[in-house]
Amino acid sequence: MESTQTLGKRSSLLIKNQIYSLVILPTSEKRKLNLLFLWLMAWSVSGVLVIANYFTLTNENEKTVLIVWLAFWAYFEFKIMRVYMWKRFGKEKLWIKNGTLFYQQDINGRGKIKEYDINLISEFRVLPIKESSFVDSFFQSYWVKGGERIEFNTQHKLQRFGLQLEDDEAKKIVASLHKFLKL
Repeated sequence: MESTQTLGKRSSLLIKNQIYSLVILPTSEKRKLNLLFLWLMAWSVSGVLVIANYFTLTNENEKTVLIVWLAFWAYFEFKIMRVYMWKRFGKEKLWIKNGTLFYQQDINGRGKIKEYDINLISEFRVLPIKESSFVDSFFQSYWVKGGERIEFNTQHKLQRFGLQLEDDEAKKIVASLHKFLKL
């Protein structure tokens, strides 16, 4: 028996031969992705210009300040590159096969696969977003990678997935997991 469903704008589900397979895409907004790319390019160019001007400096204090600035620049260059690669090429994969739940944050076919025994997993639940919380607002913004919306407990550890899902989509995913696992 094969069943394919679209659970929302970004998630789809395939159930075939007792294998549950869920894919969650990171974004459906091409305009914001293009703005993120422009931001990355502008940030990269600014860093290259500063690095090129480093060699024209003669004062040691100015060089020290520039090195500190470049450390911050490199950190944020790494962070924004990571977010762009995730938004452009990434997807979350979750599948259940032979009593094991597998989860992977895949970027171009790469990413560590985590395995969990189904018998050791408690129920799945949707994490609420507090509108007045700065942290929740930050992690739900487009410019960061984070904001997991679904969690489960396994061996006394919380595991989370479903980056930046909307409430209705997260609830549909949890309902489909509960139905498949008969929780």
